[in-house]
Amino acid sequence: MGNFNIIWLLKTNKNYFEDYITRSTYNSNAIEGSTLSYADTYAIVFKDDTFKISAKPREIYEAINHKYALNFILDNLQSKPDERFIVEIAKTINKNINEISGFRNVDVFIRGAQHLPPKKEQVQNKMLCFIDNYNNTKYGSIFEKVASNHIEFEKIHPFIDANGRTGRLLINFELLKNNIAPCIIPVEDRSKYFAFLTNSDVSGFINYLETLSKEEEKRIERFLQLK
Repeated sequence: MGNFNIIWLLKTNKNYFEDYITRSTYNSNAIEGSTLSYADTYAIVFKDDTFKISAKPREIYEAINHKYALNFILDNLQSKPDERFIVEIAKTINKNINEISGFRNVDVFIRGAQHLPPKKEQVQNKMLCFIDNYNNTKYGSIFEKVASNHIEFEKIHPFIDANGRTGRLLINFELLKNNIAPCIIPVEDRSKYFAFLTNSDVSGFINYLETLSKEEEKRIERFLQLK
């Protein structure tokens, strides 16, 4: 990741910070069906009153909550993704929408997917195994770690809502922790992204995330050139 610290950049370069937060929030929410425009998302998360916004209350909360969840991972990059940490991300994203206190205790299904997530009584043990593997398995690369774990996380679907957003935040938590440029999956690639998950295509997902990270590096370099 170049010769600079990505976290230092996020904390000191206001332009890139706003750009990263807005793009991450807009695209992650749009993948889940939010109808907010990019401009609306920026206005909501950075309280820009020059834009007139007409949006559903849920979508406003989704934007605000995602920004707070992003700030949470940025402030806790030294943490290990244990149960408390993962639940806190999901709680933040679901605030004022579907309030949660922990992993789901109801059965769910994933709209548009053939895969059925594990039954409610299996979730706790599945997540304990997920967390153990996440923190203790040796992977060939950071991208292998985030790709394989993201696919597994989405299969478990441990929360009643916001599993996709929580899982994508965990990807960037790990990348930023290792001073690697984050990945923002664009809403235009929604079908491609879902295909990686549906087919458990770890190798394809690894290559895709590596490409997104390299594209983000180039974007960062452009922000560094701005005066």
